[in-house]
Amino acid sequence: MSYPERVYTTEEVQAAKNLVCQGYKHNLTVEGDRSFTQKVNLSLDMVKTAGYIDFLQTYIRKIFEIDGITQLRETEVAIWANKFAVDNPVDFASLLVQKAHHMKEYLDGELYYGGNAEKRSVDKRIEFLKCSKRKASTTPSKKNVIGYWKCGKTVR
Repeated sequence: MSYPERVYTTEEVQAAKNLVCQGYKHNLTVEGDRSFTQKVNLSLDMVKTAGYIDFLQTYIRKIFEIDGITQLRETEVAIWANKFAVDNPVDFASLLVQKAHHMKEYLDGELYYGGNAEKRSVDKRIEFLKCSKRKASTTPSKKNVIGYWKCGKTVR
């Protein structure tokens, strides 16, 4: 069984959920201009370093550059992102984890929007940021990430 092209109907959501439960992982792709893909790849490296790449690949299939508002497209299993969203690699990496959490709740049939859902997703984002900071400071090849962690906040 292959992953549904879109995840919209009850049957498509159930098929996607079944595959996720069986351990399915997307071959995450990035589409955009060269600068965009380089910045996204830097963020993806941070996601890997923090140990969240499997989580991300479970719930997100594609990151696509757009000239508009950055958003999760649940039915496409994709994140649409603009060039400004990817400028800060730490911030974008945490956004990827947050949106993957939204997608998880969508497939789980939970209320994935609104105040309580946003709080849960932001909590996941904060968990990722703490883990990312801790792992970046202990991974010699990733110490350049520390430049984005001054005084406990991300900087450009």
